[in-house]
Amino acid sequence: MQKAAAINLRIEPEIKTRLEKLAKATHRSKSFLVGHALEAYLDVNEWQINGVIEAVQEADSPNAEWTSHEDLKAKWEAKRAQMA
Repeated sequence: MQKAAAINLRIEPEIKTRLEKLAKATHRSKSFLVGHALEAYLDVNEWQINGVIEAVQEADSPNAEWTSHEDLKAKWEAKRAQMA
C-alpha cells in the first residue's frame, strides 16, 4: 500500500468549523473527509474536462456534422407542438 502524501491548505474558518463538526458526527478524521471530498471533486472535473476535450476534437474533425440554428429550432418547435 502506498503511503499517503501530506499537503497544507488554507480554508475559511467557517469551512474548518463545518469540517470539524462533520468529522465528529461521522467518527471520521478531517483528513479522511477532505481526501474523499477532493477525490469526488477531481472525478467530476476530470470527467467534465475530458468531455469538453472530446467534444472539441469531434467538432474539429473533418467528419463533423453540423445543423443550422434555424433547422434545430424548427425541429424543437415541431416537437413541442406535438406535445401540446
